Amino acid sequence: MSAKRAPDADPARSLALLWSSHSRPGRSGLTVRAIVEAAIGIADAEGLDAVSMRQVAERLGVGTMSLYTHVPGKAELTDLMVDTAYGRLYDDVDAPAAQPGGWRGGMEFVAARNWDLYRRHPWMLQAPGGRPVLGPNAVLKYEAELRPLDGVGLSDVEMDSVLALVLTHVEGTARLGASMARAQQDSGMNETEWWTVNAPLLDKVMDASRFPVASRVGEAAGREHQGAADPAHALAFGLARILDGVAALIAGR
Repeated sequence: MSAKRAPDADPARSLALLWSSHSRPGRSGLTVRAIVEAAIGIADAEGLDAVSMRQVAERLGVGTMSLYTHVPGKAELTDLMVDTAYGRLYDDVDAPAAQPGGWRGGMEFVAARNWDLYRRHPWMLQAPGGRPVLGPNAVLKYEAELRPLDGVGLSDVEMDSVLALVLTHVEGTARLGASMARAQQDSGMNETEWWTVNAPLLDKVMDASRFPVASRVGEAAGREHQGAADPAHALAFGLARILDGVAALIAGR
């Protein structure tokens, strides 16, 4: 599973928060749900580093200390944010398994939904990894994403491994896309503009006679992608190869 937990979070406190009602208001009128939504709004706009208890309190128009009666700190808040985002992936636990194309169509749907999740909430790529905190939405996500693979000829361990392989590939390409987006923001140029400016310098240092394969392939890929890479292409190409391998494994049974 790929649910992530923040460093220094108390697992017991996080689990209690994750599985409790988030709509019950405290004496201040605040709810855990409102705190989490405010934090997600900040993270979507400015990144996870911008989220602090003080910033969330300012966004809600309350004193910072009033937040601590609901959420112990940022570590637990991050767990809640991630689990809340997971809860918006699927309208129904059977949605992946109900996709056309059998198990393969289901895995393609899972990959597409997780890709969209990272595009909507790139801060999730900044959330620390490690042992998962098993919130209700993270467990529901795991259940939904396994169902297309159930009964197709894979062992339980293989089902878990296939899902992990697909999700890791999606996360890796999402990181590539986020890195390229940051580079574009920092430089003020998109991929095509940056390569147009730097191509003359590259031509001088990259001797085609010394690097014939790299020169040929790099030129072809750059022309195709209009840049050094295309995360969407990398996602589709890699996913197809992964699923081809899974199909071969199933067929071998």
